[in-house]
Amino acid sequence: MATPHRSSSAAPAARASLDAESGEWLRALRGSRAERQAAIERLHALLLRIARNEVNRRGARLSVTGPELDDLAHQAADDALLAITAKIDDFRGESRFTTWAYKFVILEVSAKIGRHFWRDPGVRLEAEDWERLPDRLGFDPAKESEWRDLLAALRRAVEEELTERQRRIFVALVLTGVPLDALAIEMESNRNAIYKTLFDARRKLRAVLTANGYLNDDISRRP
Repeated sequence: MATPHRSSSAAPAARASLDAESGEWLRALRGSRAERQAAIERLHALLLRIARNEVNRRGARLSVTGPELDDLAHQAADDALLAITAKIDDFRGESRFTTWAYKFVILEVSAKIGRHFWRDPGVRLEAEDWERLPDRLGFDPAKESEWRDLLAALRRAVEEELTERQRRIFVALVLTGVPLDALAIEMESNRNAIYKTLFDARRKLRAVLTANGYLNDDISRRP
């Protein structure tokens, strides 16, 4: 594995509160050629372990397993390592160095999984699989006559009351089960923005369904 390019930025300010382990990571990564190479190899092994755990945790939602899934982990670890070494002077010691590095590899895993998801031509945001919605919402099959009317009203509300963006996000996440990271990448957005839009959509739908008598104010099931 090639040694990543070392940052050329100015030396960082002193960090009086840096913990011993983090200080050792920084010292090694700025040390002699041999020390730096050894530290990079240790860091890559750490990032790869984290990436493998994360892709395996999320892998159940993908149509890939085995070598292909492990390749995603390697790509995430490689790219995270490059980002960390390029931004090493940005580390200010607010957290442990390994915690700081962990965030890089998790972001890379999210990006890799999101891009992989959208390679599947069978995935469509507008494929509204309403028949699976009762299971997703945990409705009691014995009360089908009650929730059939509710689902019909919900579908009308989704089509008529939500904005295009709200409808797209609601359909993708709630109906078709698109992974959040994949949707964020496809829409060129981020997790927080997607969450906020979904929250607003759900609140709007609850208000409409409650106003039309389909929901009670204290109902425990929410669309």
